[in-house]
Amino acid sequence: MTITDAPDAKPLPVAHRKPPAKAPTQMPRVQRIVAPDPPALRPVARRARLRLRHKGLIISFILVVLLPVLIAGGYLWKVAADQYGSTVGFAVRTEQMRSSLDLLGGLSALAGGASSSSDMDILYQFIQSQEMVRAVDKQADLRALWSPAHATDPVFGLDPQVGIEGLTDYWNRMISLSYDPATGLMELTARAFAAADAQSIARAIFDESHRRINALSDIAREDATRYARQELETAKIRLKDVREALTAFRMRSRIVDPAADIQGKMGLLNSLQEQLAQALIALDLLRENTKKGDLRISQSERRIALIRQRMEEERDRFSANGKGPSGENYAQLVSEYERLSADQDFAQRAYTSALAAYDMALSQAQQQSRYLAAYIRPTLADSPQYPRRSMLLNMLAAFLVLGWAVAALIYYSVRDRR
Repeated sequence: MTITDAPDAKPLPVAHRKPPAKAPTQMPRVQRIVAPDPPALRPVARRARLRLRHKGLIISFILVVLLPVLIAGGYLWKVAADQYGSTVGFAVRTEQMRSSLDLLGGLSALAGGASSSSDMDILYQFIQSQEMVRAVDKQADLRALWSPAHATDPVFGLDPQVGIEGLTDYWNRMISLSYDPATGLMELTARAFAAADAQSIARAIFDESHRRINALSDIAREDATRYARQELETAKIRLKDVREALTAFRMRSRIVDPAADIQGKMGLLNSLQEQLAQALIALDLLRENTKKGDLRISQSERRIALIRQRMEEERDRFSANGKGPSGENYAQLVSEYERLSADQDFAQRAYTSALAAYDMALSQAQQQSRYLAAYIRPTLADSPQYPRRSMLLNMLAAFLVLGWAVAALIYYSVRDRR
């Protein structure tokens, strides 16, 4: 509603006008409320009708979702062959045996039952590899176990003409792996079209995994002792060379032990020194008790001279010009022998140390035993559990509905933009 002023009154004649009063009070202007115009009414909507686009959505839903689901359900329940599963669970264990020299005692016992996560990671990849497929195929003949169902079930059966690559792909479809790195436990389910065949495949996988763990253990043991064995071989060759050089020296110089030879020569000098002292005393006594020119005095002097000459010859052997039994310089022979003797002593000590290190490394490597422990033996199924028909059909239906809904939304989005 709106407010408007009252209509103007007719003016009075001038004669009838009254003189203006003193400060007349202004009266409020009269206003009135006018009602607004009523809003225009919209026409009543017509009844909804099934249009062509609606029929297209229904037909597309039937063709894209319902029909494939019905076909897949019929195939799963009428054509697909039953599959049996065999489950095996295992883990890699490392047992560290305690030795009498183990100073840590209880700590080694605590570390004995720990599992090796790196070995389980290797085993997880090995089970899915082509090498494992070849190994199990040699034992169980996978094509003979999986291909007979292909004649009636081409979707879930194995094509008998497939190569090793196709066999590996089919293997990863029929083998389910579950591995927990935190606990180091692995669980495996092998499927086949007969319960005994599934169990034989699971047993073959466990046997091949056990062989691979043993091979890894042998490699680790070889790596642990390789360096110590190389050091031992080097020390052994060095000791052999030094001993051969020492033997060649003895054959060339005709001296078995220069140290013993020197001791013998020093004994001879000491003996000559003693004889010289006795001869000098005897000469002094002869000179006091006999006359000058006595024959015994000349003989005693001759004996003393020979003793002194012999002593000089023996002392010359130790000089720079002294010769040994083979005619070589005696001092050089002694020096060479001392060098060879020192080399032999060093090589002997190095060989002893390397032998002890090798024995210790071999003992430590043998104390750690790695093996594959099965906490679930390959099971034998009583009834088929695969393929999981309801789960596969629900997944297919959900995927088709989602795809159909996305396509419909895209269609309407493009249509509204035109």
